Amino acid sequence: MNGFVQQANEIGGLGMVKAIMSAFDPSSVPVYAALADEFAVFDRWFASCPTSTQPNRLFVHSATAHGLSSNIRRYLVPGLPQKTIFDSIHEDGLSFGIYYQNIPAVLFYRSLRRLKYVNKFHSYKHAFKEHARSGTLPNYAVIEQHFFDTKGSPANDDHPSHDVSEGQKFIKEIYETLRASPQWNESALIITYDEHGGFYDHVPTPVEGVPSPDGIVGPAPFYFKFDRLGVRVPAILVSPWVQKGTVIHKPDGPTPTSEFEHSSIPATMKKLFNLTSDHLTKRDAWAGTFEKYFTIRNTPRTDCPEKLPEVKKTLRPFEPKEEVTLSEFQKEMMVLASQLYGVHPRRHLVEMVDRMSVGEASRYANEAVKVFLKNGRRKLQRLRQLRESNSKK
Repeated sequence: MNGFVQQANEIGGLGMVKAIMSAFDPSSVPVYAALADEFAVFDRWFASCPTSTQPNRLFVHSATAHGLSSNIRRYLVPGLPQKTIFDSIHEDGLSFGIYYQNIPAVLFYRSLRRLKYVNKFHSYKHAFKEHARSGTLPNYAVIEQHFFDTKGSPANDDHPSHDVSEGQKFIKEIYETLRASPQWNESALIITYDEHGGFYDHVPTPVEGVPSPDGIVGPAPFYFKFDRLGVRVPAILVSPWVQKGTVIHKPDGPTPTSEFEHSSIPATMKKLFNLTSDHLTKRDAWAGTFEKYFTIRNTPRTDCPEKLPEVKKTLRPFEPKEEVTLSEFQKEMMVLASQLYGVHPRRHLVEMVDRMSVGEASRYANEAVKVFLKNGRRKLQRLRQLRESNSKK
């Protein structure tokens, strides 16, 4: 594996070169260090494709990027049309929920904008702890990060230049909430990252025997066939059914070339929940699954820590800067927010997002989600009332 330093130097000079060749000391990320010691860490979990954030995020719940080989806004605006693991779970009468902070990135899937799913979205701040405490968490839950770095609500998504200590606090809160839940002995938490962010890795990316999910080829000029994986990313598996100190290597199958990658999540959910639908794509049919690590023990562990280490130090020397312009990822989230709001024609999107500050974008995203969910729930209620009225005639 090479080229990391060359690319970093071309983009950001020696400062970026130093950054991409560096790593955190375990004492700087005490929550991850504790979880890795107590539960399981994957040492061969790869990004699903050698590209940017949104395509890899799409693989997590649908095992394809539907031809999206980069963060192309004209494809993100209407949403991607592929079937998701949420749909498969819903079809079998099981439950799922999205716990969001700013704006749910899963709404880049077009199907999740449907009225029937509007009540699947919950405020992380107001609902997650209550659902965990009362034992009413859904079968499949997605917890989204806070993407905008503001003084009142610092970002906790670990994107540069956000404070990684906030991400540590976020994971600590999730774990301790689950640990105290009556559903703990039926729970598993997986933590991973969409792509490697340019940081150096010595492990070659798999390029042989990786199937194209659906035969869809990316746009010019590369015409990427989605037939190779990206660079490794961190992945931690937490559950009282997982043996302490486990290191998970290459999967046993289902094929000789199978690897752990983001499509392993829907592939494993299909097995765990015995879903009746087919695999979403050829990729999750190929990806390694990790359900066997829940079956090594006969009983759940009773020695899992109730609390994780405190995060005592910040990992950057400055506070959130709400006045700065948006990152490319944040601009993509604003494209989504504008569609949820339903008031900005597409031709105005670029101008709108390019002039926004982080503080403005955070407020806009919060309001857009409120409007989207309020309107959706109102329409759903009217539809139910209409059906009830018709049934009485």
